[in-house]
Amino acid sequence: MKTYFRLLSFAKPIEKFAIPYLITTLFAIFFNTFLFTLLGPLMQALFLGKCDPAKVAEQKSSWDLLGRFNEYINGIIADDKILALKVICIIIVGTVFLANFFRYFSQRFMEDLRVHTLLNIRKTVFNNVMNLHVGYFNNERKGDIISKVASDVQVVQFTVTNTLQVVFKEPLQLLFFIGVLISISAKLTLFSLLVIPVSGFIISKIVKRLKQQATQSHESFAKMIGFLDESLSGIKIIKAFNATERAKERFDSENKFYSFLNRKMARRQQLASPVSQTLGVLVVVFILLYGGTLILSGKGDLEAAEFVVYLATFSQVLQPVKALADSFSGIHSGIAAGERVLDLIDTEPALKNKTGAEVLADFNNALILKDVSFSYGDKQVLKNISIDIEKGKTVALVGPSGGGKSTLMDLLPRFHDPKSGSIKIDGHDYRDLTVESIRSQMGIVNQESFLFNDSIFNNIAFAKSDATEEEVIAAAKIANAHDFILNTENGYQTNVGDRGNKLSGGQKQRVCIARAVLANPPIMLLDEATSALDTESEKLVQEALNNLMKNRTSIVIAHRLSTIQHADKIVVIDKGEVVESGSHNELMNKNGLYRRLIDMQAFND
Repeated sequence: MKTYFRLLSFAKPIEKFAIPYLITTLFAIFFNTFLFTLLGPLMQALFLGKCDPAKVAEQKSSWDLLGRFNEYINGIIADDKILALKVICIIIVGTVFLANFFRYFSQRFMEDLRVHTLLNIRKTVFNNVMNLHVGYFNNERKGDIISKVASDVQVVQFTVTNTLQVVFKEPLQLLFFIGVLISISAKLTLFSLLVIPVSGFIISKIVKRLKQQATQSHESFAKMIGFLDESLSGIKIIKAFNATERAKERFDSENKFYSFLNRKMARRQQLASPVSQTLGVLVVVFILLYGGTLILSGKGDLEAAEFVVYLATFSQVLQPVKALADSFSGIHSGIAAGERVLDLIDTEPALKNKTGAEVLADFNNALILKDVSFSYGDKQVLKNISIDIEKGKTVALVGPSGGGKSTLMDLLPRFHDPKSGSIKIDGHDYRDLTVESIRSQMGIVNQESFLFNDSIFNNIAFAKSDATEEEVIAAAKIANAHDFILNTENGYQTNVGDRGNKLSGGQKQRVCIARAVLANPPIMLLDEATSALDTESEKLVQEALNNLMKNRTSIVIAHRLSTIQHADKIVVIDKGEVVESGSHNELMNKNGLYRRLIDMQAFND
């Protein structure tokens, strides 16, 4: 229940929807119940003739509204049956109209609550996912996160609001029906209602394992989404290695398991309703046999018209019982999904601004790493790295593959914090500054050029949402991208496709560089920005990078001599340690690791 009430908190301000819902539902239930009581007067007027008004008045107390109403109708029947029939028909039409009028508005308010709850849950989940540090996504399946944001949230929304609706409406409707039944025959009602606890006990046994199966079902669905995402992202690799059938089998295996679980859950859920209905029908048959015998033998104090009302009303008692049974069996799936969603919401970002963190307004002097070490779990990647990066200088990071260059680059925009040592910018320790203000001083161009499925203009303007067309064009010209953009189908409004797949590698990289140019940061981080390009594209991109690095502080990971030979400082990193440092000429004269790498032209990260 703790999970349920926490999920319900996302409906706040719940009173805005709940109060109108409660009022309209109350009226809908009242008129719906009243409709069945009209069967008695109708039967009396059509088939049974008048009853003794004195007897009715004698049996009914002044608080018995149903009795008072029957007394009034019987008085009309005594004078004119046809007039009584007309009055009853008018009342039936009015009652049906009012019952459905209030039912419509109650459902409308509940739907507003449902949409409002879904909006809040999905917003909270997505916001928390966006706040998580980069390292979190290295350990989690993307499909699992997508499943929680899309599918699980939807399940939670329907379960929470449907349960809320059933928990209020159905018990209230049940109480109204029971009130009518007791007013007709208290003794018969107390016996016949034994079906409710018996039915509840049996149903609880049936749905006992639903929550465990629901959890497995949600996890299986998340795996399928993960397989789908990987298959779509790697479709070229799958086809290149003739692995289509393998991919199909992998997805099909999980799909069958998911379907098997859903079948088992559905069978248990579907069994609850027939059980409660069967028990209810058995009681109705008993009431019919028992009550009918009393009336036919003349031994009971029930009127025939009252017995008809009793049977009709008791048959409706089964509906709220059935709805409660269905809700009870369905809530397990919602709670299981809710626990997965709340688990994602409760995940704390590893990097948070400390209380009183300062805002870094600009970059004036130097970026200094002192004795910086970092590890992924037990695997140490960086050991006591110390580097001074002065403003306006270009520092190149080179070294064999797996040496820790990209990890070091990730520490600079504070995607991670070092395990030991410190990083300072203009004398301020990173931990004393807001993450956002640190990153606002930096622009990043990665080896993998990522573009959003949007226009070229919007991809460049991503770095500055209020950028004008002139600013975007100016940035594209600096990045050597303006000419090829004009030659595309719709110029700057051309859609680049998923991950920019409508553009070549060199074109994508130049759009990414234009995006960095538009941001105009004082510090640029360039991670192997030309390594995946052909010679012609590399030349154009390198020119764009040279334009980008003018009058800026640049930290560059590169493996080609043309990229790093003009750097002010070259830092050679091997096995997580700085083994050499200096200018190109100084390092060549040392005849060490840098010289060997240059000779092999094999800088790779």
